[in-house]
Amino acid sequence: MIALVVRVPAGEVELASDALWALGVVAVEERDAGGPLDDHMVELWTSLGDDVDEITHAAEGFPKRWRWRLVEVDESVADTWRQHALPTWVESDLVICPAWLPFDDPAGATVIRIEPGATFGLGDHPTTVLSMRAVRHAVSPGASVLDVGCGSGVLGICAAKFGAGRVDAIDISPATLQVVTENARTNGVAGRVQVSLTPLAAVDDTYDVVVANILAPALIELADDLRRVTSRAGVLIVSGLLADHHEHVEAALAPMRRIARDVREGWVALTLRW
Repeated sequence: MIALVVRVPAGEVELASDALWALGVVAVEERDAGGPLDDHMVELWTSLGDDVDEITHAAEGFPKRWRWRLVEVDESVADTWRQHALPTWVESDLVICPAWLPFDDPAGATVIRIEPGATFGLGDHPTTVLSMRAVRHAVSPGASVLDVGCGSGVLGICAAKFGAGRVDAIDISPATLQVVTENARTNGVAGRVQVSLTPLAAVDDTYDVVVANILAPALIELADDLRRVTSRAGVLIVSGLLADHHEHVEAALAPMRRIARDVREGWVALTLRW
């Protein structure tokens, strides 16, 4: 496993962290790098997958004053969380299972097996569960689906398992390319799920279902394009929102209107249509 380590002045940690989040990382660890009080340095450790060329290309966009390096990390240490991972029941007949766990498919249930790798999206987060419920109920046979900020591809794969004819999954993290491809293959929907690093602004098509499980500031920033790629007869599903604070996102997505709202553990998913 390759870690990207960015060394920055302490006063620029927030700026550097924002730059890393914008690249699609799923976690950032701060480590004290020492130095004089007036020039204190902090190291930010994160992962962008294992493609050295892709990581290097991304890191070369940092300001020259930020020093960065790549470090080989012992996966046996980095992946101790896997020992505690469990299947997540989305509905009584739909379950997401970590791909490495032995799990007998329950009769009548759909099982989606996910290996997140260096991406976000094992499927156990409340916003993922809420989004998956909404996607399942929105998808009709042969529907076209766009998964914006796809992470591990779990939502797009769910759509394909329930009949979507075509799923386009897009993200800004290079790690998604291999992870989504492998997860689609594992779940038998490789022919219907296509993953790319295409920016939302560059997507020309419209879709029957668009899902974006990302944070509120990003939803607001992308609002115009999210509306644009949702067909006039389609639906837009958004999550990553706090249950008691999402009116500003709905306002940004107007004139689309909310037709469904689902809450879980303080988070909410909204379904909107024209």
